[in-house]
Amino acid sequence: MDSLTITAILLGIVEGLTEFIPVSSTGHLILATEIFGYDAQQWSLFNVVIQLGAILAVVVHYWRTFWAVGQGLLRMERMSLLFLRNLLAAFLPAAVIGLLFKHQIEGLLGNPLVVCWALIVGGIAILVVERFAKGGEPSGIAQLPLKQAVGVGFVQCLAMIPGVSRSGATIMGALAMGIERRTAAEFSFFLAIPTMLGASTIELLGKRHELAAGAMGVGWFQIAVGFVVAFVVALGVIKLFVSYVSRSGFAPFAWYRIVAGLAALVWLTLR
Repeated sequence: MDSLTITAILLGIVEGLTEFIPVSSTGHLILATEIFGYDAQQWSLFNVVIQLGAILAVVVHYWRTFWAVGQGLLRMERMSLLFLRNLLAAFLPAAVIGLLFKHQIEGLLGNPLVVCWALIVGGIAILVVERFAKGGEPSGIAQLPLKQAVGVGFVQCLAMIPGVSRSGATIMGALAMGIERRTAAEFSFFLAIPTMLGASTIELLGKRHELAAGAMGVGWFQIAVGFVVAFVVALGVIKLFVSYVSRSGFAPFAWYRIVAGLAALVWLTLR
């Protein structure tokens, strides 16, 4: 097996493991660039496409929910309409802010020190939320008030800082607003679909000339391998994560963030 394929497998595993848990997949990919020394520009398109594998994992895992919502929308059922309303309301803040500050956000993506500090501060924030947030009653996404859905959407914008973690921001923001654990985690998963699809589409459109010229740096075989690996790993993570957070806390993820951030900071300082 050649080195490109091995790298594709490793990055696919990183994406699948970290996309839906509160540790920041983008931050880990940026640190992987620094630690293992591979060419970030060469793998930039690869990193965009394998995110779609993680999205597919959500669709496959929750296909019954999407099927039921789709049927309900055709019949104009109230709960399906409220589900869609809350999802779109939470998506809009990131869509607007992401487009307005696209260049500033891209500038942060090349700074591993930002990732280190975001991991550390984010870990501390998770411990604080875990300590003081009051758990709400079990509910569903359709039952959430509009103001809570919009609030989660604005909190998601913090994840535009690499290392913050999109899932971490949305889940912790939801918990701080009184949304119970399972609903908070599932809302984060569902919200990933329009958010990541939008971000991936913008990136792919920006690289359309590179695609047309065939100057991708990494071949379609490696991209396919990374996509499949990210999908399989993310599917397993989603099942385990929802089961875990429904009965336990987020403290282990917080401590992992703090330790990983400190270790990476020391490594970047001493290298």
